Amino acid sequence: MTLPHDHAQTIAHVLIEALPYIRRFRGKTMVIKYGGNAMVDDVLKEGFARDVVLMKMVGINPVIVHGGGPQIGSLLKRLGKTSEFVQGMRVTDAETMDVVEMVLGGLVNKEIVYFLNRHGGSAVGLTGKDGDLIRARKMFLKRDAPELKEPEIIDIGHVGEVESIDPSILNMLVNGNFIPVIAPIGVGADGRSYNINADLVAGKIAQVLKAEKLLLLTNIAGLLDADGTLIQDLDVGRVKTLIAEGVIHGGMLPKIQCALDAVQSGVKTAHIIDGRVEHAVMLDLFTDTGVGTLIRSR
Repeated sequence: MTLPHDHAQTIAHVLIEALPYIRRFRGKTMVIKYGGNAMVDDVLKEGFARDVVLMKMVGINPVIVHGGGPQIGSLLKRLGKTSEFVQGMRVTDAETMDVVEMVLGGLVNKEIVYFLNRHGGSAVGLTGKDGDLIRARKMFLKRDAPELKEPEIIDIGHVGEVESIDPSILNMLVNGNFIPVIAPIGVGADGRSYNINADLVAGKIAQVLKAEKLLLLTNIAGLLDADGTLIQDLDVGRVKTLIAEGVIHGGMLPKIQCALDAVQSGVKTAHIIDGRVEHAVMLDLFTDTGVGTLIRSR
């Protein structure tokens, strides 16, 4: 079958533009936080799987950390259990934690593995409990208000933060040509399971693996300035200024903080990219323009 000349030229241009990036990133590790619309839209799920498999086939080492909040909420609702949030964190009692493990470590994780393997990859799903990958400690929230003499400490149950990462199992899988797919569940010194924010887990894993890039898929175009215009490139100093000015606030703040921590700990760059765009990962890695906001140390 002969392609129309213009179409063939377009394909050639795309491949030529991608070549220096493939050469530059070959052998490097990319940690991708997978969530939002990209995880629930069938077209986007297929596109993401193809992107990741292509990365592996050209010699890049993708490591995926995924979320699953909407899926957890949906199953809890079907079980007649109301979801409760404090400061954006899901209150997680023992019964809810069982559902979290079932959804993240089972349903969501294995679906991602299935899509990757169906498109020619060799993916392996695991949680932070496998191979003692993620050691967690219990998270406590603080509430400070004028009427309180001192901050109130709030216990939200089985919600944790990363205490340490042992990358041994990830290194073994990557060196064996597998694609690790990680559910953000850790285990504490008390033997209990803890649900951890997927952005935070992805950032910590990127640091420990000395990743070239950390990619955080979101449901927005990237970081927007006060006028609603996309900011394409930021260094640490500018980020801190935008936080102080209140431009970065709300749900974007922890995501930006995660990216900041990563680039200040040796990860070359962090990218907040629009997961609603088909093939967003490929567009960010292999084109001159990219999609979203890039954060670098300087």
